[in-house]
Amino acid sequence: MAPRRPTARDRSRRVLSQNFLADPAAVARMVAAVRTGPDDLLLEVGAGRGRLTRPLAARCRRLIAYEIDPAVLPDLAAACAPLPAVEVRAADFLAASPPGEPFSVAGNIPWSLTAAVVRWCLAAPSLRAATLLTQLDYARKRTGGHGRWSRLTVLTWPEHHWRLAGRVPREAFRPVPAVDGGILRLERRTEPLLAPAVLPAYRRMVESGFGGVGGSLAASLRAAHPGRRVDGALRAARIAPDTPVGLVWPEQWLVLFRLLHAGDPGRAGKSRPSGAAPAPNAYRAGRGSGRRAGPDDPRRQRR
Repeated sequence: MAPRRPTARDRSRRVLSQNFLADPAAVARMVAAVRTGPDDLLLEVGAGRGRLTRPLAARCRRLIAYEIDPAVLPDLAAACAPLPAVEVRAADFLAASPPGEPFSVAGNIPWSLTAAVVRWCLAAPSLRAATLLTQLDYARKRTGGHGRWSRLTVLTWPEHHWRLAGRVPREAFRPVPAVDGGILRLERRTEPLLAPAVLPAYRRMVESGFGGVGGSLAASLRAAHPGRRVDGALRAARIAPDTPVGLVWPEQWLVLFRLLHAGDPGRAGKSRPSGAAPAPNAYRAGRGSGRRAGPDDPRRQRR
């Protein structure tokens, strides 16, 4: 029997990177991970035919469902017609301006656009949280899977918390993709772990470390700080000098930054007017939050 030739609809799904959720258990798992409340504004990315839209709308004050595929828009509109809290927008989510009020984002997003959706969310000033169904490998990459941490996660860690909120087997999608899905949860911290005035200096340190200047993290840090001071900071953060940069935990980066810049506020706060006093507790912001030391915390020795 000759293999079935791809239809125009098949080609459209591939271009739009569409894999619709078909398993009720996976839908329920995703809805639970969103953790929206009755007073919340929620934006859904890639609403499809409304499989997630309907249960999500029952949990929030208002939901704006974005869908760009004209082939599924009639089904989405019909599913949302009896839901007064839902507004369907036949528009590109990535071209939309973020709401001025606090809001959250959720969706079984097109996997080919994952990086772009994440960038949009990180840049939105009023975003509280984003719960995105992505490829499992991407979710692991951003949340320290396999013991490695990405540059983006480390750069944004003082203001955002990343975690893997669940796994969705590939069989839960139609058409069935080649890999499993992962529920990526991105939350803006109510209290940043570093003061805003020193964030540019922190990011410069991280960019330098991941840039491989000098061939290692230790060498990169020594390019900007005295070697003895760098060695002491590495010991305090429990980082061996030859540790690959991807194996350094976000919390260890914070320890390094506080130790290397605490005695040099002028270097860390370049954005301050000349002669201005550094913000109090600028290097201790985020401490004392009551969070217990987890397996990825430098206060616990990795075994």
